[in-house]
Amino acid sequence: MSHTAAYATPHTPAGIVAARATGLSKVYGQGETRVTALDSVSVDFRRAEFTAIMGPSGSGKSTLMHCMAGLDTISSGSTRIGDVELGSLGDRQLTRLRRDKVGFIFQAFNLLPTLSALENITLPMDIAGRKPEPAWLQQIVTTLGLSGRLAHRPSQLSGGQQQRVAVARALTAKPEIIFADEPTGNLDSRSGAELLGFLRESVRALEQTVVMVTHDPVAASYADRVVFLADGRIVDELREPSADAVLDRMRLLPGGNPRPLAFDAKGRTS
Repeated sequence: MSHTAAYATPHTPAGIVAARATGLSKVYGQGETRVTALDSVSVDFRRAEFTAIMGPSGSGKSTLMHCMAGLDTISSGSTRIGDVELGSLGDRQLTRLRRDKVGFIFQAFNLLPTLSALENITLPMDIAGRKPEPAWLQQIVTTLGLSGRLAHRPSQLSGGQQQRVAVARALTAKPEIIFADEPTGNLDSRSGAELLGFLRESVRALEQTVVMVTHDPVAASYADRVVFLADGRIVDELREPSADAVLDRMRLLPGGNPRPLAFDAKGRTS
């Protein structure tokens, strides 16, 4: 099969689907300025699975994540989180769904400088008037190695520690799915490798679902599956990926020119 050919709906093994897009299209502008960012994309993300989304610049990978997470509207098709159709929700319902069922991790850590690490972790639940489950919170904090840092403010933490706080914040409400947009983009190679290891562990030990947009073949190699986009369409996927295999696939995509490998599984630059 040609890697640049139109790719059918990726096969999803039996299991609970955490999020699903069916015939998803996203169009910006009209007439001569019309741009099709996503073109009839259908894809499933299974619960307790780590998926990386990759593609050349402008391929639609961040748009796909934003539409799946309810951060952007869609032009046609459907998107679901669990069994909830996002298009059927009003603004208030959509806000509640994102708060209760979706976790977000971004390049910018988005921590409040006046709050402690613990206060930043629990802030979304505090705003919602909910209390985190103590055992669950302790498990997350322990898994992420933050036990001795909870009283520290962001300025007292390294970049890697700040991003771990952001990961803990995303996990605390037990979301059905976590979307991560270039989460290692602002980290050095060692901190990036640690973060990816923590995301990998959250899938294995905490049975979380993680969908990560990345440009980095090494980051993608931490995932169970890599979905490749080009020109707004899914054109390929790879399971149990290695960094070299991802790099080879990327080179075959239209406009594929992946950046050099940033770090390996032990945090060494390559």
